[in-house]
Amino acid sequence: MIRWRSGVVSSVGRSWHGAIEVFVGDVRALAYPLLVGTPAVGDRVLLNVGAQLMGLGTGGYALVVALPDRLPPDPPDDGTTRDAGHLVKARYTPLQAIMLGVDEPSSPHHAVLASASQVAGMPVVTADLHSALPAILAGVLCDAPAARVAYVMTDGGALPAWFSRTLAGLRGTLAGTVTVGQAFGGDLEATTVHSGLLAARHVLGADVTVVAQGPGNLGTGTTWGFSGVAVGEAVNAVAAVGGRPVGSLRISAADPRARHRGVSHHSLTAYGRVALAPADLVIPVGVEDLVGDVLEPLAARHRLVSVPVDGLEEALRASPVRLSTMGRGLSEDREYFLAAAAAGRYAASLLA
Repeated sequence: MIRWRSGVVSSVGRSWHGAIEVFVGDVRALAYPLLVGTPAVGDRVLLNVGAQLMGLGTGGYALVVALPDRLPPDPPDDGTTRDAGHLVKARYTPLQAIMLGVDEPSSPHHAVLASASQVAGMPVVTADLHSALPAILAGVLCDAPAARVAYVMTDGGALPAWFSRTLAGLRGTLAGTVTVGQAFGGDLEATTVHSGLLAARHVLGADVTVVAQGPGNLGTGTTWGFSGVAVGEAVNAVAAVGGRPVGSLRISAADPRARHRGVSHHSLTAYGRVALAPADLVIPVGVEDLVGDVLEPLAARHRLVSVPVDGLEEALRASPVRLSTMGRGLSEDREYFLAAAAAGRYAASLLA
């Protein structure tokens, strides 16, 4: 189940918020300092190389499991009380992390969240892939540059938010990130999507929130076997806390897989068969021929909204982070990023 390797750090590469790249001989690996400490040249490291060897979605990285000869110090508390938090993420794995949950009694925000049950109609954009986040953000800020946009990161992809260079590049542009479920490493930690949405609204002061999984996506080529089914569950959570669900559709003219060309089967399944609450599903103007009539059955529950894309391509090109989905950038998969940006534009229109 785990392919272990042991070696010595030969060089240290780039770093970003929460992550450091190291090289162990010819193996490129990623370390999360808050979990394992800060590796340096000459340190012996234990690595998990399984996903890297199989070419799975880890960005080409092995993962540093431990610096066995130089363990990091304990956190600055006595470790016997819950004063510093007791929210356990990646539970009962060897690297389970104990965090301060935004809504637990030790949190300074506990009283606010204990009394909050609604998000007062806040527009919430739901998306399948992490790569949609900067495009949605660009669409919101194109028309509402003063809007505060938060990100609720679910656990369908990467669990550590630190894995995402996109999030590192969006620090200061986003109002903040809330990691929910088994995901961790955001500005705030929450137990569920529901409490994450409440934290986005009442702690981060978000006007608009985006809900999507972290980097990566589990798919099996079957109807139900993909992590993006959680998009439909997110729609239900948004409705449960009084938000306004806005569905970002996964649309592509460039994906080589037939099931993802036009409107992806991920969107059709998540919104058509999992989401029980109605959402506004955004169709960018100009892709009607690509979409065809596949969304018509969804109109029985959802509202299909056509949104103009004037100025959105320029907003996407001005993104502070590189746009990439499955290795394709804006010029290679224009419709994908425009669809996400159009959802952001529509969410901004609801603020008026």
